[in-house]
Amino acid sequence: MTAVEIIVSLFILLGAFLSFLASVGIIRFPDVYGRIHAATKSATLGVISIMVATFLYFLLIEGLFVGKILFTILFVFLTAPVAGLMISRSAYRIGVPLWDQSVQDDLKKVYAKKRQT
Repeated sequence: MTAVEIIVSLFILLGAFLSFLASVGIIRFPDVYGRIHAATKSATLGVISIMVATFLYFLLIEGLFVGKILFTILFVFLTAPVAGLMISRSAYRIGVPLWDQSVQDDLKKVYAKKRQT
């Protein structure tokens, strides 16, 4: 096994582990906001790790430069966190409650000021 194959394998294992953590977070977190956080952060890094492994495999082992994979990495990196933010803001604005044991609500003051004006 060459060093490149080991590096590719490590990226795949890292991506699988992060994706597994995202799925556990989706199951274990108590409210929609925690679940969105788990899904966007861990799953994004997991998918990007697997895509980096795929890019390195094609580039270093097969000798092919696949630009579509780089665009996929960039697309996932830019869109997944923004989508998670928009979904969580929408959930907050329509009144999806926080977990009953939450101790801080940063958006409460922001939306209270907007409602007053």
